Amino acid sequence: MAVNIVKEKCRGCSICVKNCPFEAITMENKLAVIGSACTGCGVCVDKCPFKAIEKTEQEKKTEDLSRYQGVWVFAEQREGKIMPVVAELLGEGRRLANEVGCELCAVLCGFGVEALAEELFAFGADKVYLAEHRELENYRTDAYTKVINDAIEAYRPEIVLLGATHIGRDLGPCLAVKAGTGLTADCTRLEIDPEDKKLRQTRPAFGGNLMATIICPNHRPQMSTVRPGVMKKAPYEKGRRGEVIRLEVNFREGDIRTRVLETVKNIKERVSLTDAEIIVSGGMGLGKPEGFELLKLLADKLGGIIAASRAAVDAGWIDHAYQVGQTGTTVKPKIYIACGISGAIQHVAGMQDSERIIAINTNENAPIFEVADYGIVGDLYQVIPALIEELDK
Repeated sequence: MAVNIVKEKCRGCSICVKNCPFEAITMENKLAVIGSACTGCGVCVDKCPFKAIEKTEQEKKTEDLSRYQGVWVFAEQREGKIMPVVAELLGEGRRLANEVGCELCAVLCGFGVEALAEELFAFGADKVYLAEHRELENYRTDAYTKVINDAIEAYRPEIVLLGATHIGRDLGPCLAVKAGTGLTADCTRLEIDPEDKKLRQTRPAFGGNLMATIICPNHRPQMSTVRPGVMKKAPYEKGRRGEVIRLEVNFREGDIRTRVLETVKNIKERVSLTDAEIIVSGGMGLGKPEGFELLKLLADKLGGIIAASRAAVDAGWIDHAYQVGQTGTTVKPKIYIACGISGAIQHVAGMQDSERIIAINTNENAPIFEVADYGIVGDLYQVIPALIEELDK
C-alpha cells in the first residue's frame, strides 16, 4: 500500500505530522508531504479530518520463482581455513536440498583457496562456485557482495545460507539488498514447508521469549544467517568429488571503497565455545567475579573451558566472548556443567543440546534442574573443590 496526499483537500493543519509514528510527514508551503520513511501504516489517513490523505494499491512486480533452483552455502574461510560453521551449513543444506529436490552448492571466495573445494565436496557439496582474486584475499564487504551477487544473478539459487558470524552478519544484509529479497537473521531452525516447498526460517524474537517463523513468499533467493553451533555438522566423506565452477571476477574503479591497511589480531585469550567438548559455566550464583577462577580450576582439570550466563556478563564479571545463550553462543559440548545458573529460558536455549548437563545450585527448585541430566543441590564453593579433589585422586 502507498499513501498519497490529495493536494486540493489539504488544509495544512499539520495533524498528520503530529500523528505520524515514523515522522515521515513534513509541511511544505502549507501542504503535507510524504517522505521516504513512510511505511504505509495508514494512521495519517484515519487522523486527517479533511480526507486529504488516501491509500492506494501499489502495482506489484511479479517474478517467475520457478527459475530459481539450488541451495547455496557461503563457504566462509579465513587465512585459507574453512570456518567450522560451514560444515554445519552444508549438513543442514543437504537436508533442505534433498527435501526440495535440488543440488547443494558452496560459494568460495578468496585468493589461492582452490584446494579448499575438496574439503567442501567431502562435506557434501555437489558444486563449488569459486571466485579467486587478489582483492578477495581479505574479506571486504564491497568485494564479496559484488562477486556473490553477480553469481546469484547469473545462476539464481533458491536458498542461500550464511553463518551468523561477524562476516556473515555483515555480508548477508548487503546481499539481500542487492538481490531485492528478504533475510532472516540468526536462525536456529530451518524447515521446508511440505505443501509449497517454501523455506520456513525460525529465529528467537523479543529477547528469546518466543520463536518466530518467517517465510519469504514472493522473492528469491530465500536467505538466512544461521547461528553457529545449532545445526548438525555434515559427515565428512574423504575422496568425494564434485564440480568446480569458476566465477568471473572483474572489479572496476570505485567498486571497492575500502582497503586493508593492517590486520591486528586480538591479544586476549581466544575463546572457542563452539568447539569445546567440556564447558564449566557460571552465573550470578557465583556471587562474585572471582568465582570464575574456581571454575577455571575445574575446567583445566577436565580439559575444558569456562563460560558464563548473560547475567554474569552484564554484571561485568567476565567478557561477552564467554556468554552462552540466545544473545551469546549456542554450544553442544559432551559435558556442560552449570554452576550457580538459575536456568532462564534464554540461557537454556543456548546449551540444552549438550550431551550431558550437570547442574550445581543451592536452590533445589531452580529451572536448570529441569534440563539437567545430573543435579547437585549445594554450595558450589564446597561442591567444586570436592570434585577437584576426587579428580586429583
